[in-house]
This record gives sequence, C-alpha cells and structure tokens, in this order.
Amino acid sequence: MEKHVIIYTETTCPFCLQAKEYLREKGFEYQEKRVEEDHEVREELIDVSGQQGVPVIVVNDEVVIGYNQTMLDTLLTDN
Repeated sequence: MEKHVIIYTETTCPFCLQAKEYLREKGFEYQEKRVEEDHEVREELIDVSGQQGVPVIVVNDEVVIGYNQTMLDTLLTDN
C-alpha cells in the first residue's frame, strides 16, 4: 500500500531535518510544507494537529507530532 506523507517543517528545526532524513533513508517520498514561508500552511498545521510546533508528520490520515521514529515505523510498515 502506498503511503501519502506530508511533513510540516521550519528551515531551522533540527528535528525536522532528522525526520526528513529518516524518510529518505527508508525510501518514502513526502510533501514538505514549510510553515515559516506561508501563513496558510501554518493555519493548516494548526487545523491538522492542534499544534504550532514542528515537525508534524501526516501519514495517510494519521498525525505524528514531533519526530517519533517508533510511531513512524509503525505507520510506514505495511501490515
């Protein structure tokens, strides 16, 4: 099953960089949305997660707040 992954980031966020590197290493494509560049994207982030902090990663319809590798492994693994 193909996974649809969106990651909300900021350029200076070290956890965002780690999360993107993890996704690349695992071979997953993702859509990056930078919240500091677009007010509408920041509002979207808040609507999706209830959070203002990044990273927030959405795998299909599941929201992961922060860089939680264990949760990502679970969501990205086909069962």
